[in-house]
Amino acid sequence: MIAILDYESGNQTSVKRALAFQNIEAVITADAGVIGRADGLIFPGVGAAGQAMGQLRKTGLDVFLRGWVAQNRPLLGVCVGCQVLLDYSEENATQTLGILPGKTRLFEASLKEEDGRPIRIPHIGWNAVHQEKDCLLFEGIAQDAEFYFVHGYYPEPAPECVLATTYYGKSFCSVLGRQNLWATQFHVEKSGPAGLRLLANFCSYCNSL
Repeated sequence: MIAILDYESGNQTSVKRALAFQNIEAVITADAGVIGRADGLIFPGVGAAGQAMGQLRKTGLDVFLRGWVAQNRPLLGVCVGCQVLLDYSEENATQTLGILPGKTRLFEASLKEEDGRPIRIPHIGWNAVHQEKDCLLFEGIAQDAEFYFVHGYYPEPAPECVLATTYYGKSFCSVLGRQNLWATQFHVEKSGPAGLRLLANFCSYCNSL
């Protein structure tokens, strides 16, 4: 069973539907006891970093997440759930979880598309994800497959944590992590067959442990 973290700052229902479509058992919960019995944890997020961190601290889930990772249990962060794994976000000038080294930065308005046009902020739409390192999440997913993005800020982790990159005015990290801890800036649950495959890869790994 996969737990989907409920902290009032995520699109948990969409993630659960994407898993149900693949007959993957999942539950949306904030109950530490329920999560503790899960094989893996998905940490989705929408909205602002400050709001997300405020809710995590209010409920004690920030401490829980750090403990989960310290036990080396599988976690997949999505969008804001990716960004707040780092040390700091420029959005709301927020100290975030500090689970992985790095910062979340605002796209600069001066950036341009490859054809010279100014980028639009936020970045909304489909974009290619270039796999930089081997990762079990990418099994069966083509190099430069497209995923769906909605974000005005992007993660900038330590170089050793960069697993895939995307170009939008600049090359930025779109998948980050290490063994048992992964996160995507794009919305896997809205990314069609490639997103479903990535979710299935994560869940298959969790269920194999």
